[in-house]
Amino acid sequence: MLKKICPVILCGGSGTRLWPLSRKSLPKQFVPLFKNKSLLQITLDRFFSNDSKAKFDTQSTKLAEQAICVGSIEHKFLMKDIVDESEASSKFILEPLPRNTSAAMAATCLMAGKDEILVFCPSDHFINDLDEYINTVILASYSVEKNTIVALGARPTFPSTAYGYMDVFKKSKDQKFFNVRKFIEKPDLKNAQQLIESKNVFWNAGSFMAYPDTVLDALDKFAPDILNHVVKAFKAGKRSGSSLLLDHDWMEKCRSESIDYAVMEKHENVRMIPLTSGWSDIGSWNALADLFEPDDNGNKANGKAHFIDAKNTFVYSMGREVVAVGTKDIFVVETPDAILVSNISSAEKIKAVVKILEKAEITQAHSHRKVTRPWGVFDSIDQGEHFQVKRIIVKPGGRLSLQKHSKRAEHWIVVRGCARVTRGEDVFELRENQSTYIPLGVKHRLENPYEDPLEIIEVQSGSYFGEDDIERFDDVYGRD
Repeated sequence: MLKKICPVILCGGSGTRLWPLSRKSLPKQFVPLFKNKSLLQITLDRFFSNDSKAKFDTQSTKLAEQAICVGSIEHKFLMKDIVDESEASSKFILEPLPRNTSAAMAATCLMAGKDEILVFCPSDHFINDLDEYINTVILASYSVEKNTIVALGARPTFPSTAYGYMDVFKKSKDQKFFNVRKFIEKPDLKNAQQLIESKNVFWNAGSFMAYPDTVLDALDKFAPDILNHVVKAFKAGKRSGSSLLLDHDWMEKCRSESIDYAVMEKHENVRMIPLTSGWSDIGSWNALADLFEPDDNGNKANGKAHFIDAKNTFVYSMGREVVAVGTKDIFVVETPDAILVSNISSAEKIKAVVKILEKAEITQAHSHRKVTRPWGVFDSIDQGEHFQVKRIIVKPGGRLSLQKHSKRAEHWIVVRGCARVTRGEDVFELRENQSTYIPLGVKHRLENPYEDPLEIIEVQSGSYFGEDDIERFDDVYGRD
C-alpha cells in the first residue's frame, strides 16, 4: 500500500533563549539564520526541494502536494512569505492564542486527509544530513500503523538538562523500531549524566508520525477537553483561501498542554526510530554556535567578526564590525538595537534575562527595530522628542493601507524605485530623489505596483509616533 507522507510544520514558540536575535515579534524560526534562509524555509525545503521530493516519491511512499503550517495569527504573513520563498506549497492553520502542541496537532488532524501519515516537525530544528533524514522518515513511515505513534529520537551526545528523554526497550535484529518504555521529562544534571550512560535512552527530538485518527483517538482518551474545544474552534473558524483561523472564543477556553504531557507519556503504543542524521533544536546560543566551524583557537563567527588573542569565542553579527580581543569562553551577539555578551556557561539564563527586560518595559525585549509587514518592512533608524525617521521598503505589488494619523505628519523621499502615492484626493507618482509631504489628518497611501522594490525615507514630525496612531479606511491584507 502506498504511504502518503504529509509534513506538518509547527511554527509556534517565541525562542527567547536566542534573544536578541529571536524575539516575540520575530521568533527564531522566521529569522534568516543561515545563508539568508530561515529555519522555517530550511524545514520546508527539507521536504519540498526538487531533490527531496524525488527521494520521498518511491514505490511505497509519496509526498503530499502541500504541507500544513500551524502558527500564530500574528505571524500569518511571515509564514506565507517564507512559504512563497521556498519550493513548497502549504495550507495554514492560524491560532488566535498560543495553546501548545496538543491543540495545534488536533487542529491539523481535523484538516488532514485520513489516509495521510502526518510528520509533525518543529519549524526551528536543524538537521545536518538531509539524505539520512529522508531515509529515516521513510523508514519510520513503514512502522506507522493504525493506533501507533512513531517518535523520532536522537542519540544523546552530552548530558542535556534542556531536552526530554525516551527510555526504550531493546529490539530484536529484525525489528525496525524500538518500543518506548517511558518518556522522561527534562532532568537535572545529575540524572542527565546517569541517563546518557544507558544505550536504551534517546533524546526526544519533538517529531512524531501518525495517522490523523490515531492522534484524535488518543486525545479523545487522554485529553478530551482539549479535543472538544479544538473541534468547536475548527468548525467555527474563518476560512480564507488556503488558511483557517481557529475561533478565538473556543480557543480561549482550551487549556494549553504539550502533546508529550497530554498523550505521549500515557499512550500504550509508541514506537521510536533513531535519527542518525544529526539533530539540534538550536535551543541556546551554545547550540547555535555548535553549527559553525571553529578556527585554530576555537573561535566561531557569523558576519563581520575579528579575533585577536581570543579563545573559544562565538560572535554573531547582523551588520556591524565586532572585534573580540583577549576574550575566552564567551559569545557576543550584535543586532541593530541590542547587544548581548555572555559567558558560555550562562547560555541557559538568557530566557530569564528577557523576563527582566519585559518587566522593565524595554521594547527590545519583544520587538526588533526592523519590523516586517505584509507589504514589506520598515526600520526605525532614528528618533527624537518630536521626530522619527524610518527606512521603508515596499516589495513589488505591496500596498499600504489607506490611512491617516491624528498626531503626526510625514515627509516621504524616494531613494530607490517608483512610488504611487495617494494624498487626499490626489494620486501621483514619485521617482528617485522626489519627495512629498503628508499633513497631519490627511488620508494617504503608499504603494508599489512595479516589478522592482521601492525604498523611501520617511521623516515623521509630531507629538506621538506609536503604531496605534493609525486609522485605517481600506486594507488589502484584511487588517483592522
